[in-house]
Amino acid sequence: MGQIVDSLVRTIDVGNRALVFGGSYGNLQATEAVLAYATENGFDASNTIFTGDTVAYCGQPQETVDAIRAFGCHLIMGNCEESLAAGRDDCGCGFEEDSACSILSAQWYGFCERTLSAETKSWMGTLDKQVMVKIGDFSLRCFHGSDAAINQFVFPSDVSDGHFGIPSEPEIDGYIVGHSGIPFIAQETTRLWINSGSSGMPANDGTPRVWVATLEATQSTLSAQLHCLEYPYKNAMRAMADAGLRNGYRDCLESGIWPSHDVLPQKELEMSGAPLRPYKRSIDKAHPSDVLGFVA
Repeated sequence: MGQIVDSLVRTIDVGNRALVFGGSYGNLQATEAVLAYATENGFDASNTIFTGDTVAYCGQPQETVDAIRAFGCHLIMGNCEESLAAGRDDCGCGFEEDSACSILSAQWYGFCERTLSAETKSWMGTLDKQVMVKIGDFSLRCFHGSDAAINQFVFPSDVSDGHFGIPSEPEIDGYIVGHSGIPFIAQETTRLWINSGSSGMPANDGTPRVWVATLEATQSTLSAQLHCLEYPYKNAMRAMADAGLRNGYRDCLESGIWPSHDVLPQKELEMSGAPLRPYKRSIDKAHPSDVLGFVA
């Protein structure tokens, strides 16, 4: 992990519960489903956090940004916002040059660059790259990829196998991240690493579902739970076709399988097409030696 300068990081207080989503990727239909889920479950702008990448693969980038901005939630800058705001030639996703992901990204990135208004791209450049989230008596850092790199992929196996450790910051109870597109909660006895997955693209699990996470704090316990949502994905596919985005990402909305697996570690590659289960994990400050496990 890179060096974090706390004096430059803004703190947001979300009360005792929060909803986290990210990677809406220009999928208006999925975004509307997520925002409806938030409202139905008592979450509003003050305790909803978006972890970056409002736009990417799908066919209604401007409408998706407009919907999220109208909801008014807290937003973190993703690599797509960073690149579009800076007028760069590519999305800065971190794909290897000449990889399938890199080749596929050229079409949708150009579409987003042409379609988004100048005001929207300027607004993207004003977003925080990192915030501190206060939830109850707990503190969590929130950034898109990692604090070392906005486009760093961190997958479940990277954490569980020790390739990417949860940072040792005694005053921090966890990390809220995005970018990788696969939802997971990594747990140590004193910290949680929470990735809500993508709210605009399936999790490569063979289903068209999209994902969000909810957090809840009590006096001594912080719990994080993953939730999958269904939405009218065929309408999103039609919007992509209307935009001229007839590619593997469009097919993925129905198949649930990513068009390229270039970025996946071996464990995640082996799990392609296996439906993921929602689950919950918790930490307890009163009993820090206890690992509370997960509840399906």
